[in-house]
Formats: sequence, C-alpha cells, structure tokens
Amino acid sequence: MGMYVVQSAVDTEQADPSGDLPPVPVTREDDLLSPEMLRAAVAGDPIAVATLLGRIHPQVQRFCRARLGRRETTMGSADDVAQDVCMAVLAVLPDYRFAGVSFRAFVFGIARHKIADAFRAMARNRCDAVEELPERISTDHGPEQMVLEAERNGRLEELLAVLGPRQVEILTLRIAVGLSAEETAAALDSTPGAVRVAQHRALQRLRRELEERAGRREAALGAAVSLIPAPRVAEVSVPAQRSSDERVAVAV
Repeated sequence: MGMYVVQSAVDTEQADPSGDLPPVPVTREDDLLSPEMLRAAVAGDPIAVATLLGRIHPQVQRFCRARLGRRETTMGSADDVAQDVCMAVLAVLPDYRFAGVSFRAFVFGIARHKIADAFRAMARNRCDAVEELPERISTDHGPEQMVLEAERNGRLEELLAVLGPRQVEILTLRIAVGLSAEETAAALDSTPGAVRVAQHRALQRLRRELEERAGRREAALGAAVSLIPAPRVAEVSVPAQRSSDERVAVAV
C-alpha cells in the first residue's frame, strides 16, 4: 500500500476556527462503513482505503483529544497521535478478520494502545507542558452533556478527574466518540452489561460532583456577599413644618 494522508470531511469543511470537532452522532457501524467498502479496503483497493481512513479519522481524533487534552507531548499533540493510530490501522488492515471484533472496536483497541504509549512517554518526560485549566464548570446540563461540552472547551480532563481510568475510557468511547456498548466492550475486552453499569455509575458520580461544586460556589458567593459592608444612609435634617397659625402670623 502507498502512503495516505488522513484528512476527513470534518477537518476540511466542518471544523470551526477554534479547532474543535463538532459532536459525533451515535451511529451504527453499517452507517459508517459498508461491508463491501471494508472488504475492498482490506483487499487493498486504494479508493476504499482512503475512504475508510477518512471516515474513521474524525472519531479517532475525537477520542485522542478527549484522552490527551491539548498537551504537546514527546509523541506530539493529540492530533498527531490520532494520525499515528490511523497509520497503524493502515499497516494492519490486511490482517483484519471479519469474524469476532467489529471494525470500530478493532480501531479503538489500537487507539487505546497508542494513547497508553503517549501517557508512558509523558511519565518519562516530566517536562511535557500541560495547558492550565479553568476552575469553573457549568452545571446547566446533565453529566452527559457536560462531558461533550467539556470536551469541546478543552476541559474534559478537569471534569473527569474524579473518575477512575476505566470509567474515563468508557465515558469517552460511549459519549464523546459515540461507540455502542457492544463496540466499547469489544475495545476494552469487557462485556456490554459491564460497560453499561460502569457508565451509569460514572455519570452518577459526575452528577454528585457537579452538585457539590454548585453548592460550594453558592456558599462561597454567600460568604463573599456577607462581607460587603452595607451602604451608609446619610442623615438629613428636615425643618419642622410650621403650623397654619404661624404661617398666617408671618404673612401679616
């Protein structure tokens, strides 16, 4: 196979100036990759291979951005890692077998290994820069919407810091990327039931965290307001009103 530049329609047409990807809808694998096109790509058809990479790249990029944030590591940015994932998929594509693991689960299994390599590289090099994250998190929506909004605003790492690594992977694949429970289970070597239970518990934990943060902010705001001194009311002397008899006497 020749070299392919992975570039998707999202990159060239739909990406906004900030570089954030639009939400990826939850789709069935058949809507994303037809069996005929996948077989042609596995067989080495260059047009099918280019189409395949163009379709999986947005979701791989989204997954890498959600897991790595906006760091610049020794392996490059999240977008660089996404490119590496697609190149790795290209390298092993002829060995893909249609029985068993779905293709998207196959792709995200590779992505997990690449991201693990990036984290190990960061652990070896403590000089990797980490973008400063803002403190405020909105609580206007539920935890599912918060995951998507935080990912778009570069704050996903802060929001998910209260969860365990396994829960983070499950939420990222299920909500930010849009994999089904079955595809997520295959990518994580788990079961769909375990994925659903872990997702439910993770979202409940996020909901509690959001409520606690909202309570702390409200308490802090109340304390700050109580420290503001009340405005002083100036005392104004009002002359006594004269009686009608006094006014008549003055007039005379």
